[in-house]
Parts: sequence; C-alpha cells; structure tokens
Amino acid sequence: METQQEAQDEQEAKVNHNGNEKFEIKEKIYEMILYGNPRLKNFPKTERYILAGDIRKSMYAALEMAVRLEKKYHKKTTLQDLDIEIDVLRNLLRLAKDPNLYPNQKPCLDFHTWEVWIRKVDEIGRMIGGYMEWVNKGAK
Repeated sequence: METQQEAQDEQEAKVNHNGNEKFEIKEKIYEMILYGNPRLKNFPKTERYILAGDIRKSMYAALEMAVRLEKKYHKKTTLQDLDIEIDVLRNLLRLAKDPNLYPNQKPCLDFHTWEVWIRKVDEIGRMIGGYMEWVNKGAK
C-alpha cells in the first residue's frame, strides 16, 4: 500500500507550476523536443537547414497545437490537426534515417537515435488516439 506521502507526491507530480493539472500530451511533446533538438545539429550540412528545419518546425507546430488543444473548449479539429502533424513528423524522421536518401553517405539519423525518437512520437500518437476516443465519446 502506498503511504499518504507517496499519494501526495504523485498528485503534486500531476500539477504544474501554475497550479493546473499538467496536460500530458503537451509534456510528452516538450520532452520529445528536448531529446530531438540536439540531434538535429548532427545532420549533414546538406540537410541541416532543410530536413532538420522541417523536423524542428513540425515539433514546434505540434507543441503549439497541444497548447491550443489544452485551452480550447471544442477540441476535435485541433486534435485532428495535431494527429496529422505527428504523422508528418513520423514520416520526416523516417526519411532522415533512410540510407537511400543519400546512397553514398550515412543517414542523417543513426538507427538507435531514430528508434528512441520514434518511440517518443509513437507514444504521443497513442495518447492522441486515446484522447480522440474520449472526445468522440463525449460528443455522442
């Protein structure tokens, strides 16, 4: 059985600095950005500003949509837009790890980095899917 202190610590972990409950999707996107941004600096010069820039823009767009989603009353269209943006990001990362992008060079992302990053993206995607189900049940 958990102690009263453990229960209180768990509840405090769910609350952010301004006293509101944390929006977990937003927090996961934030963590993904913290993981991914340093890796974008290692892209080859040919893709550092194009593909890496598009990945960065996609992550930031997802974060912005998560903030909007957290604040909106009607969430359905923003949630769909966020789902689409996460899929775009997934495909950009796939392209970055593809050895056929530049056959005579190593891929922009090594397999391990891609694997860790894509797990984070997939987790966010699953969270969005669950949230979509919840929103759709509330609409019926």
